[in-house]
Amino acid sequence: MKQLSLDTLRTFVSVIELGGYAKAGDFLGRSQPAISLQIKKLESQLDRKLFTKVGQRHIPSADGNWLYPKAKELLELNDNIFRSLTPAPLSGRLRLGIPNEFASTLLPGLIGEFSKRYPDVSLEVTSALSRDLLHPSQRDHFDLILALVNPNEQTEGEVVLEDDVVWVGDNAHPLVGHNIPLVLAPDGCMYRSRVIEQLKQQTFAWKISYTNADLGGLVAAIQQGLGVTALAKSSLPANLAVLNHPHLPKLGKVNICLFNQDTQHPVISKTLAEFFKVRLRG
Repeated sequence: MKQLSLDTLRTFVSVIELGGYAKAGDFLGRSQPAISLQIKKLESQLDRKLFTKVGQRHIPSADGNWLYPKAKELLELNDNIFRSLTPAPLSGRLRLGIPNEFASTLLPGLIGEFSKRYPDVSLEVTSALSRDLLHPSQRDHFDLILALVNPNEQTEGEVVLEDDVVWVGDNAHPLVGHNIPLVLAPDGCMYRSRVIEQLKQQTFAWKISYTNADLGGLVAAIQQGLGVTALAKSSLPANLAVLNHPHLPKLGKVNICLFNQDTQHPVISKTLAEFFKVRLRG
């Protein structure tokens, strides 16, 4: 009787969820050729083509989409058995500090996966400006901090990604005229400082039309046509777009850094830090 390999199914599911062989390999700790070999083995065993390559992404075929939920069920059953019979290797409370925009765009999927793997770890998440998270009076309140740092600043944090700072808007509300309306976070936000600094160096008129510390509020204002904002490219919300407009100056780079504090839960902090690295670098 034929039997499917759970290890191969886990690779198959990872390719679908992460969008490619290379990202799945980073996540699973395997080389891209090893991932490709496992998928070919599964396709040969089932006599079905499971993926179609579009650019750098691997898109599931009709058969791949049919197999995906069933593979997830098998993996969940397997994982539940081991969770029930094996004590969780990690437990405790982890205090995470993270900028608001990454809390909205990066955390939902990442935290879901982390919680499935480590159900005995309780995550306490605080969203705030990077400046506030890293302030000496606040840093001891966190075990792990994800923060933005200007490339020209020295930092003790680990640089996970050097990202582009991009203009962000809604294509349904294009910029018109010569007065640039801005939707920004309050004073102290790195994006706000960068935008104002760059706009002051050119001659086009601009104004701050709306201020809100919450990304959801900024997104809502942009979708109502109140203006444009700036974000790290990796934190771009799915319902907005990167803008290229002759009146909008380049905004340069920003470093996305992890600060792993010396706490009572170093193993948990390191494990969550690795999750962040895979998602951001992917």
